[in-house]
Amino acid sequence: MKIIDGTAIAKGMLDELKLEIEKAGLSPKLAVIIVGDDPASKTYLKSKEAACSHVGITYEKYMLPSSTSQAELLNLIKELNESDVNAILLQMPLPKGMDEETALEAIDPEKDADGFHPANIGRLLLGDEAIAPATPSGIIELLTRSSIEVSGKHAVIVGRSNVVGKPLAVMLLNRDATVTICHSRTSNLARITREADILAVAVGKPHFITSDMVKEGAVVIDVGINKVGGSTVGDVDFEKVKEKASAITPVPGGVGPMTVASLMRNVFLLTLAQRG
Repeated sequence: MKIIDGTAIAKGMLDELKLEIEKAGLSPKLAVIIVGDDPASKTYLKSKEAACSHVGITYEKYMLPSSTSQAELLNLIKELNESDVNAILLQMPLPKGMDEETALEAIDPEKDADGFHPANIGRLLLGDEAIAPATPSGIIELLTRSSIEVSGKHAVIVGRSNVVGKPLAVMLLNRDATVTICHSRTSNLARITREADILAVAVGKPHFITSDMVKEGAVVIDVGINKVGGSTVGDVDFEKVKEKASAITPVPGGVGPMTVASLMRNVFLLTLAQRG
């Protein structure tokens, strides 16, 4: 059994990216918008800020109070679209009452750091992964750099979000995996997860996947980040499942750092494209 060290792989990616940015003579600029005071969002932002500093991306932070109106948020996005920033990131979740979809669509697709704009999701469906959502990109990079073969394998994804489940399914299909997506209405979930050569889980429920739901020798990718009694745990019962898996990602230190590294890569690619 191999524990996939996402922290080490992400560091390698960021070191490579730092050299690429220097070699290209670029000074990318990322604008990050956070509305309200969600504690998890603030934690994520610290890691993004540190990664920007490491690779040579200028980091601009816009902290808006939770009382901010939708119109005020859209106005800021419009200003940033027209400014000299190369990439814009809107930190989720937004406060209740705000329309996330409208806000994401307001971001110029050519400055869309997260790859969530409908234009970029449409390109992804057509096989163009130039700017793909950061977490699925990070998972693909994790598999590739861990020499885990995807082609011809049965990949089962538990969770159908627009952020992880759906784009990851497309990216695995693009690499010739056979893909099954499971969700809250899936009947006999354990029977399907036991068929997975590669099992990716993103449901936000601590220890949701137990060892009896995993095939011997499967590769298990845990996307979950859950707080339980002061500890951070994944959606997979790591201690039990690791006895059956051929490879597994820990939480923390698995997918999370890869998401940040992939986001930095998106900022670089957007900057490169804008330079023409």
